[in-house]
Amino acid sequence: MCSWQASGGGLVQAGGSLRLSCAASGTSFSFNYMGWYRQAPGKQRELVARISSGGSFLVEDPVKGRFTISRDNAKNTVYLQMNSLKPEDTAVYYCYGFMAIQYWGKGTQVTVSS
Repeated sequence: MCSWQASGGGLVQAGGSLRLSCAASGTSFSFNYMGWYRQAPGKQRELVARISSGGSFLVEDPVKGRFTISRDNAKNTVYLQMNSLKPEDTAVYYCYGFMAIQYWGKGTQVTVSS
């Protein structure tokens, strides 16, 4: 059974930085893709970034140039470095892994004050 340990969320002022990490355990495989979604109050969950086991990555336009995704395959861990944070980045951030099906991690709250 896959379980997740997420860390790094919190409250930060606009322009600040946070680094999220999310480690999966209880699996015998390395995910094809790992990534992050976010969901702001009253909005749908949206993809933020994803990265393949080979290192190819996608970062969505709202965060491009500010957020960086990386992973450690040996640790089954995905990271999200968030710089130049804006109030509109406030959301619950969810990590995930994909191997035939989507495995969701627990959300971590990120709040950016103006």
